[in-house]
Amino acid sequence: MTRILNRKNWLLLLFFLTGAFSMQIAVAKVRLPQLIADKMVLQRDIDLRIWGWAEVGEKVTVRFQGKHYYTEARDDGKWSVLLPPHAAGGPFVMEVNEIIIRDILIGDVWLASGQSNMETPIARVTRRYPEINVSNNHMIRYFKVPTQNTVAGVQDDIAAGGEWYSGVASEVMNWTALAYFYAQQAYSHTKVPVGMLVSSLGGSAIESWISQEHLREFPDLLVDQVALDSLSKVMQDRGTGKWMARDWDDADWKTMSVPGLWRAAGINTKGVIYLRKDVHVPQSMEGRHAKIRLGMLIDSDSVFVNGHFVGSTGYKYPPREYDIPAGILRAGTNNITIQLTARGGNGGFVEDKAYKIIGDEQEVDLRGEWKYQVGLDLEQAHGYQDRLENLKTAGSGLFNGMVYPIRDYQVRGAIWYQGETNAGRPAHYQTYLESMIRDWRALYQSPDLPFLIVQLPNYMRKPDQPQQSGWARIREAQMKAVQEVAHTALTVTYDLGEWNDIHPLNKKDVAHRLFLGARKVVYGEKVMSSGPLYQGMKIAGDKIILSFTETAGGLQSKSGKLKHFAIAGDDRKFVWAEAVIKGSTVVVSNMTVKNPKAVRYAWSDNPEDANLTNKQGLLASPFRTDDW
Repeated sequence: MTRILNRKNWLLLLFFLTGAFSMQIAVAKVRLPQLIADKMVLQRDIDLRIWGWAEVGEKVTVRFQGKHYYTEARDDGKWSVLLPPHAAGGPFVMEVNEIIIRDILIGDVWLASGQSNMETPIARVTRRYPEINVSNNHMIRYFKVPTQNTVAGVQDDIAAGGEWYSGVASEVMNWTALAYFYAQQAYSHTKVPVGMLVSSLGGSAIESWISQEHLREFPDLLVDQVALDSLSKVMQDRGTGKWMARDWDDADWKTMSVPGLWRAAGINTKGVIYLRKDVHVPQSMEGRHAKIRLGMLIDSDSVFVNGHFVGSTGYKYPPREYDIPAGILRAGTNNITIQLTARGGNGGFVEDKAYKIIGDEQEVDLRGEWKYQVGLDLEQAHGYQDRLENLKTAGSGLFNGMVYPIRDYQVRGAIWYQGETNAGRPAHYQTYLESMIRDWRALYQSPDLPFLIVQLPNYMRKPDQPQQSGWARIREAQMKAVQEVAHTALTVTYDLGEWNDIHPLNKKDVAHRLFLGARKVVYGEKVMSSGPLYQGMKIAGDKIILSFTETAGGLQSKSGKLKHFAIAGDDRKFVWAEAVIKGSTVVVSNMTVKNPKAVRYAWSDNPEDANLTNKQGLLASPFRTDDW
């Protein structure tokens, strides 16, 4: 059965196949990525890559701190140079041919990513933190990567619109809140410049931040690249820029009668057809202004006379009458070419309408035999479309558009604050997170690239009874990933949220706890950065005894009796439990549960009253001893 490509699918395909497959256009002038610009921060103590684009073979000179680095643009129009490690400092100036980049600092650069809590604008928190309004720290800088979601493939450059901002009062309102507070924490501690490279998007799922290569165990998230490449080819209009030329050889084209519709001529195409006709123009019309009248056309058209564009209409039925400017017509043979698009098929020329060139004294009849050739047949796309039905739900779009293009901008570590979007489907989150860490480390060619993970804060109303919780399962996945993957740190925040706001304002304490992780994992300091982590359990009669790591010399309660422990027996029904600290263990029980099997702690969307800490006052991460 013949299928019709509807307008929605048509526009979707055009979006993917013009945006995703656009090629970088080389220009004579050297072009730099937006990241390499005034006020940027470069990573200290590591080889630095400076890159860009230029005309193939063009010589490029990079001048920095008294040294010169030479290269030239390759066959693909790209160029790069590698600078040796530099110590923290600045400001400096860099020259790339005729481009001068000023106010460059060298320090520590942090890649901060995730969803809306990473994106919370600093304007939202100024009432809570009025010191922001008088911020005067020019040693911290911020760059927000513009949104670019391209499922179809990786991009060489980020989208337009990015800019570096300083931490002074006149620019700080361009920042996001967590990035600002983290930069302040880092600079206060290290006394070296800090750059916050924020690549995040509100509402994004973790799958979109992982490359296709690292999603292979999840077939539903993969894009059929063969189908996509094939679709791009069949969706290219073969005649664009060529078939409207006056002297194009159309000797082998088929013919149809005008006026008339495609199907009557045996044409079953949906898409774009080029129609050409050579007509004789009398001497009296040579070089003079005229009009071309084309009755009514189905659907949209672009009209060319002797290769010159004279007019177009974007939808069917309106009468077509276009001006032919003076100087285009010539005595003798002239060519008329119409690029005619019919998305639903059966395009053509409506009968009983005028089709002619109108001069001051004479007219030229355009009816009769025209030659035609198919430029784009949408029917060829259907098979590939069926294989690409998951384009909107596939992974990797934000990796392709917002991580891959910045792979050469060296960073000290990564900060990840995400999970809210995945809370409704938490089953694979640990695998996703571990895959993403491996993925980014491979991309940056840094197998030990530090990752600081923000665990989800509390949200929604406190439960009266123990409950199942997608948020708790995300927190668990985040904890387990940190336990499994080296050079990572977990920031527990279930006391910093707001039950009625998914975007809590207390980003300052989040930043403080995050940087504790950085001090240990990144800077190698002997500090306690984690609260107690569940290690194991032992059943002793009607009690369960829990053991922990990261106790910092012992366990304690943040306030009063331990809260938010739940216990269950063979029936798997959890009830609130009594919990008592005994040395480095916690003993959990409930008099109604005689044969306990499992314990859960802080296992709810909002466990804000959970209060188990170590001697450093750092909260225990939520956990469960079961896998029910």
